[in-house]
Amino acid sequence: MRCLLDTHTFLWWVLEDGRLSVTARATITDSTVEVFVSPASAWEIAIKSALGRLDLPEPAPSYVPSRIVANDFRELPVTVAHAVRTADLPLIHRDPFDRLLIAQAQVERLPIVTNDPAISRYDVETIW
Repeated sequence: MRCLLDTHTFLWWVLEDGRLSVTARATITDSTVEVFVSPASAWEIAIKSALGRLDLPEPAPSYVPSRIVANDFRELPVTVAHAVRTADLPLIHRDPFDRLLIAQAQVERLPIVTNDPAISRYDVETIW
């Protein structure tokens, strides 16, 4: 199995936040699951950190890549197919980062590990 982490899920995992569900934790720790992180999440984290809206243990440019490697996650590159897929999505969710994650999940046929109820309204499998 493969899955894509929503930005908050990635952050809650690496910051050891207790808000992760039991199912989300089990999915992430399952050695048979290939866990992906999108550059869209890294971008969102970097912006929020730079604006002072997110406090990280170290600067985002070193923290995000180091946490991806340390957790044996995989980077899911953003492709043109992912980017243009966002145009086909209904305007349920207006957050451009989430819209790109949804498009990536649809194109790559990946479930998204998220507790965002708006994402579950799209044609994409969610895990929480």
